Amino acid sequence: MNDSRKSDSCVVPGKPANNGGGAPPSAESVEGRRLVEGNPRQGPRDRTQSRVDLNASLSRIRQAARRDRRQRFTALWHHVCDVRRLEEAYLALNRKGAAGVDGVTWQAYGERLEENLADLADRLQRGAYRACPVRRVYIPKADGRQRPIGVPALEDKIVQRATVEVLNAIYEEDFLGFSYGFRPGRHQHNALDALTVGIKRKKVSWVLDVDIRGFFDAINHEWLIRFVEHRIGDRRVIRHIKKWLHAGVLEDDAVTQQEWGTPQGGSISPLLANIYLHYALDLWIRAWRRHDTGDVVIVRYADDFVIGFQNRPQAERCLKELRQRLASFDLELHPEKTRLIEFGRFARQNRQEKGEGKPETFTFLGFTHICGETLQGKFQVHRHTITKRMRAKLKSLKIDLMRRRHRPIAETGAWLRSVVTGHFAYYAVPGNTWALWTFRYHVVMLWLKSLRRRSQRSRWKRSNIWGLADAWLPRPRVLHAYPEQRLCV
Repeated sequence: MNDSRKSDSCVVPGKPANNGGGAPPSAESVEGRRLVEGNPRQGPRDRTQSRVDLNASLSRIRQAARRDRRQRFTALWHHVCDVRRLEEAYLALNRKGAAGVDGVTWQAYGERLEENLADLADRLQRGAYRACPVRRVYIPKADGRQRPIGVPALEDKIVQRATVEVLNAIYEEDFLGFSYGFRPGRHQHNALDALTVGIKRKKVSWVLDVDIRGFFDAINHEWLIRFVEHRIGDRRVIRHIKKWLHAGVLEDDAVTQQEWGTPQGGSISPLLANIYLHYALDLWIRAWRRHDTGDVVIVRYADDFVIGFQNRPQAERCLKELRQRLASFDLELHPEKTRLIEFGRFARQNRQEKGEGKPETFTFLGFTHICGETLQGKFQVHRHTITKRMRAKLKSLKIDLMRRRHRPIAETGAWLRSVVTGHFAYYAVPGNTWALWTFRYHVVMLWLKSLRRRSQRSRWKRSNIWGLADAWLPRPRVLHAYPEQRLCV
């Protein structure tokens, strides 16, 4: 039993039972069970290349993160290097996305997908993976300015997306409930509904509309890595995050190193931004709200957030301390876009008594929020499409229609239907129907103008275009539920 290089038996001999009387001593054997020869029997396990096994591994990470909020995860990189996870990340990418500095497109990479992913996984495990510089492009904003967007290489997109999927299992347990930006299962309308219900149900009389100046370009890399290390102890994950931050930006055939910020456009950038604001803002404002006596409502979507207060001294004190808090992390509030206004159920009455006119409005996620009333005279938050955004959309639509003026009517009608349907899908909230009808009317007028420009002998009249519009363009109708029906805070 105790020979050298031999394992102990799995069953140890026991003492015979006392049967009493003349019971034979062989009633219970005292010999132990011998070792089983051969390989031990394996337990139940998913041995197929399916998503079930991948989800099970993330579920265990999620449970561990939920049990201990201070636990640091030291073994995560092997989840990212899994070929199946890399394949899912590849399939989840936009097939028509622009190529990065390497010029590799989604279709070209997929021609030898298995070989490419196996080579990528091997380089990730060996530490031979190198991040490529981000190609910078500019897209127009509603106010006429240009927004810089980074286009990573395809393999960088794949690895970043796989890393985000693994890290989300941890940080989704840490992020607070009033954070809605770039999180799985949350979108803009969840944030809009939470803000509307919060203002209506709580004693909100003042609203602080906050915007951080150049947030994505002002992120301090040193602070960001320190925030990530609170939860992530795997040095390989930290090293690759640093690679993406220091990869540089390609613009005008010149690569420049970025000491601050994270380029917008990559899959990892939204998660890093949420981590930065989670420690710099969210945890602080939650503690501030707990120690304050009045009602406080906050909703944050990325770097744009709104805070509602019960009284003005409370709001002014929070604004002052908020500036100091963000300044300690190299962030600054936008002086023009950050405003403190009187808004809420008592704002209209208070301003009328002071002779200040109607309450001011604020914009959030594409909607102008207005103090209004229901038909029964109760307070209601009205949400209307931002006028500047509608004008910018119609302006770009006018240019596209002029380019398509000689296309067949059926082709142009199908394209306009997709444009109008997409617009309605976002802005068709209760109380905004008149803005939808306005948008549809201007689209029809632009279509009529482009049809008239097809020939100098055009006979298109307004009476003719409405039948064509009814055949191709959808009519406005509310597509989103009332905020009170969707959630209650």
